[in-house]
Amino acid sequence: MLKIENVSKSYDGKKNAIEDINLTIKPGDIYGFIGHNGAGKTTLLKSIAGILSFDKGEIYIHDYSIKKQPLEAKKLIAYIPDNPDIYESLTGRQYLDFMADVFQVNLDKRNQLIDKYAEMFEMSSVLNDQISTYSHGMKQKIVIMGALIHEPKVMLLDEPFVGLDPKASYLLKQVFNDLCKKGSLIFFSTHVLEVAEKLCNKVAIIKNAKIVTNGDTEKIIKDESLENIFLELLKES
Repeated sequence: MLKIENVSKSYDGKKNAIEDINLTIKPGDIYGFIGHNGAGKTTLLKSIAGILSFDKGEIYIHDYSIKKQPLEAKKLIAYIPDNPDIYESLTGRQYLDFMADVFQVNLDKRNQLIDKYAEMFEMSSVLNDQISTYSHGMKQKIVIMGALIHEPKVMLLDEPFVGLDPKASYLLKQVFNDLCKKGSLIFFSTHVLEVAEKLCNKVAIIKNAKIVTNGDTEKIIKDESLENIFLELLKES
C-alpha cells in the first residue's frame, strides 16, 4: 500500500508546489494522476520516491516511512521519471545487470526477467549494443525493463507512454495489469486522458498544488468523459 498523509512541499518557503496531499493507493490499483503543467505531479512523485524531501506530512510504502526508513521503502519501489537519465556508455544488458545488482536480484531470476521483457519489447537483438546508439523509444524501453527487474510492489511513473510506439504502449499496459494481479500497485502521471480513463480503476486530479478530486474512475466521470471533467475542474476558481 502507498499512503500519502497531509504532504506539503515548497521550493522557496513561500508558495507550495504540493499542498496537504492525502491519497491511499492499494495493491491492485492502477491509479492515474492528472493535472496541468506545473500543478505538482512530478513534485509528488519525486517525494514518494524519496528523491525530494517534503516539508510536512508523511509517506508510507507498505508501512515503511520514506523519511524514517528510506532503504526499506525504496526496495519496494520502481520510479521512472519523465525524462530518464541513463548510463549511455553501458550496453543494455550491462544496465539491466546493474539494476538487478542494486536490488539484489539473483542470477536465475534476472536472466528470466531480462529474457521475458527483452522479447516482449523487441529488445533482444540490441541488448549488447551501447545505450548511446538507442533511439529515444528504445531508451524508454530499457529504463522500463530496468524498473521491472525486481518486480516492484509500488511502481511510480511520470508520463510513461511518451516516446513509446503504439505496440510498446499496449504491452506496457498489459504489464501494469499483470503486476497488479500479483498485488503490486501503479501510480502514474499522464496527459493522455483517454489512456487514464480506459486503464485506471482510480484517478486523482491535481490543480495548483492541491488534489481537487480523487477516487473510482467510473464514479468521477459518471456519464461524461475524463477530459470533460478535467477541463471543467480547470475552469473553476
